[in-house]
Amino acid sequence: MANHKKMYDKREVVAGLVIFVLIITFPFWYNLGKAAPAPELELTPTAKAAKTCVLPKEEMKAGHMQLLDIWREKVVREGNRIYVNKSGKEFTMSLSNTCLDCHSNKDKFCDRCHDYASVSPYCWDCHVDNPKEEK
Repeated sequence: MANHKKMYDKREVVAGLVIFVLIITFPFWYNLGKAAPAPELELTPTAKAAKTCVLPKEEMKAGHMQLLDIWREKVVREGNRIYVNKSGKEFTMSLSNTCLDCHSNKDKFCDRCHDYASVSPYCWDCHVDNPKEEK
């Protein structure tokens, strides 16, 4: 009988898997702990004077796009333009007339976070060239 080499040599398979896992995970462990710090945002004097936003700061950071989507649906589908927050304060549901009143410095506020997070919101398709709509 001829001496045949095993088709699946356990050592070679394990070594190949280890090398594969190392190559695939290299970008993750190589950059571990090297994340860029979050950008410093600059509020306009209007925002500083207001001291409050539609929602608390942490909620706005995490969910402003969801809020804007809800506002868009309420305004377009239902014709409802007034938003009442948890503390009972009313706001006009408008990116241009509410949000951009305080955050009009798009490059020092909006863009810094969006660039850091690598997101390109579709808000700017319409609202960037028209920062203040007629009320």
